[in-house]
Amino acid sequence: MGALTGIRVVEIGLLVQGPQAAALLSDLGADVIKVELPNIGDQSRWLPSGPATPLSGYFVGCNRGKRSVTLDVRTPGGKAAFIRLAAGADVVISNFKPGTMDAWGLGYEDLSTDHPGLIYGTGSAFGPVGPDAEREGADLSGQTAGGLVSTTGRDGGEPTTVGVTIADHTSSQHLASGILAALFSRERTGLGQRVDVSLLGGQIWAQASEYTAYFLSGQVPGRANGGHPLINGTYGMVQTSDGWIAIVGTPGAARQALADAVGLPALFEDPRFAAPLLTQNHKIELLAILSKQFVQRTSTEWTEILRRIGVRYSPVRDYAAVAEDPQVWENGYLVKVDHPTLGSVTMVGSPLRMSGTPTEPGQVAPELGQHTEEILVELGYSWEEIAELGAQACI
Repeated sequence: MGALTGIRVVEIGLLVQGPQAAALLSDLGADVIKVELPNIGDQSRWLPSGPATPLSGYFVGCNRGKRSVTLDVRTPGGKAAFIRLAAGADVVISNFKPGTMDAWGLGYEDLSTDHPGLIYGTGSAFGPVGPDAEREGADLSGQTAGGLVSTTGRDGGEPTTVGVTIADHTSSQHLASGILAALFSRERTGLGQRVDVSLLGGQIWAQASEYTAYFLSGQVPGRANGGHPLINGTYGMVQTSDGWIAIVGTPGAARQALADAVGLPALFEDPRFAAPLLTQNHKIELLAILSKQFVQRTSTEWTEILRRIGVRYSPVRDYAAVAEDPQVWENGYLVKVDHPTLGSVTMVGSPLRMSGTPTEPGQVAPELGQHTEEILVELGYSWEEIAELGAQACI
């Protein structure tokens, strides 16, 4: 049994923010029913993984383990079916533009009137209130509006986005956390509540330390320059003969161990680098000196040396290299599953490890409407009523 076995989640979401939050709840044992528009479905279904791979990594990655029902909730029949579905659910998740579900008569106030224990999780781009509440957005909106892009790259260079949908992913985790807290609260009060998260809010929270430093000092932290603008020790990336490797700080004796390893035993006697905390300019100069030494060996050679001398490090890896690391397999971060049509495939596992109620990532993402009849029968619809919904283009 999972931690959320017995909890039913109805997700009417798109792309990443809402669907990934629901996927995490599914990993924890919840029965997640995904509501999709007939004949179209979640927009992420239409984002192919590559020219020769039409299956969408976005859809599979965020929707494994769910059941799919097609309902056009804009039609009377589809709306009625959704209300019946929500009435038997613990949680509803949506990440449509704020006001959309309300306009369809399916907002929190509409559904909670007769179901006060319902938890209603919503995700937006800029938050549920304020002058930008109804602005549409996507992951890039969160990265840019939240200030993240201003911190990436190097001084004088162009702004650089993060190459993953990091604002969506961050917000989805917040949505799942809020829903879990609301479920716990309901155990004590019997009452559900609405949970709101946004891409903008998620990105600001992800930079809480950096924002707080700005408010305390009045100084914008600035660009990462290969490390972090506020961590001014030996903390950053250096180039090797075949790639890059990160030196993740050198506390205590690790400073001298690193200096000896690169063949510059007096490196930290230099007045620029003698103090544990450096200026940004001196840190950049230090990393440049280290790169001249590191470029003489491969990343693999440096990995062995740094591991041996106890200096914290990590090579800069692409997805192919990560997938070869036994560490990610032993911890279940990547898993092999048997797909009914593709055979053995690699999937992203759960980031959570729980000793008493282990997580169990779903193995397969549903086909569009795969479980429509099954779910409608569970809701008490007769076959004649289901046929009538089909005739009215409601499912």
